[in-house]
Amino acid sequence: RFQDQSKAYDSKKNCWVPDEEEGYVEAVIVKTEGNMVTVTVGMGSEKKFKKEMIQEMNPPKFEKTEDMSNLTFLNDASVLHNLRARYSSMLIYVSFNASLYHMLATCQ
Repeated sequence: RFQDQSKAYDSKKNCWVPDEEEGYVEAVIVKTEGNMVTVTVGMGSEKKFKKEMIQEMNPPKFEKTEDMSNLTFLNDASVLHNLRARYSSMLIYVSFNASLYHMLATCQ
């Protein structure tokens, strides 16, 4: 977990972008032109997305966090990533603040 929490991070460049297979994947913003954002994903391939499709990424200190109500950016991509990372590390239990649970339940 410590290794995950110490990876390089730039709050203005690191982000999540939609992906057909994974739901969301990590990306790095290369440039922004008007409403379009160019990012690099995976092994350096570039893709373009509308600004509203980009989701902010949390700092590495929140990697595999147990209480997701502490996340700086509480968005779909961050919650899914945290659940996936915890599950793959056999840390399958998480806790939610009661008000957060209520908010998520009413969104459906």
